[in-house]
Amino acid sequence: TSPQDMLPRGFEYHNGNGTLCLIGSYEKEGHVFTEEHDQSIDYGIDFYAPQTVLTPDGRRVMIGWMQNWDTCNMRSQPKTWFGQMSLPRELSVREGRLYQKPVRELEELRRNKVEYHGVKVAGEALRLAGIEGRTVDMELEIAPAQGRELCRKFAVRFAQDQERHTAISFRPHESILKIDRKFSGSRRAIIHQRRSLVRHEGGALRLRIVLDRFSAEAFVWDGEQVLTATIDTPLSADGISFYADGEAVLDVVKYDLM
Repeated sequence: TSPQDMLPRGFEYHNGNGTLCLIGSYEKEGHVFTEEHDQSIDYGIDFYAPQTVLTPDGRRVMIGWMQNWDTCNMRSQPKTWFGQMSLPRELSVREGRLYQKPVRELEELRRNKVEYHGVKVAGEALRLAGIEGRTVDMELEIAPAQGRELCRKFAVRFAQDQERHTAISFRPHESILKIDRKFSGSRRAIIHQRRSLVRHEGGALRLRIVLDRFSAEAFVWDGEQVLTATIDTPLSADGISFYADGEAVLDVVKYDLM
């Protein structure tokens, strides 16, 4: 459902005009639904009014409107389009929680695999050869360096050039993941960031980030949470870099989407 003007509850429902799902049990004969859990569907900036379809092979697939009500009138000229739809997402429920994964057919568009394992990230932004682009499917595993304290912050920056970038950052001491587009090229004081409380395993976190020219969708722990945002950054800004305040170890697998 897509309620409007909601008050936040902890780290849930910060969009005001957001989306939520109700999970519970349904008794068919009496048509009685018993709610057992509720949660945000998307923890990012731009996601509203999702619709679902049932595929012939039995998958429940959802697509959302990748926009938020507070930026509807801020169309930048001279683009001939405004707004877009999210990736189709396969839905499932595990242990009373909604999970979302990019529809499996997306993997058929993957090309040019590049991977690194055990890369130490510390201090200044790190660029890796072959890790760049604006139509990208990228899997990250972030972990503490062996024998070292948890880093204070880890960030991946994308759609990046000398002036612009969008970032997804993780603070393990606070268990907070944030998407932030304030340096993406926006010329207005619009909604630029959202934070989500995430689960981590001793400071380790797994992310899948899908970039589609003017959008980013970040899937946490195989879809346990998702953060979505649109960006208005020139396509020439195609850099990707990694940063740690402290020290972290990174595994990354990146594909171009063709």
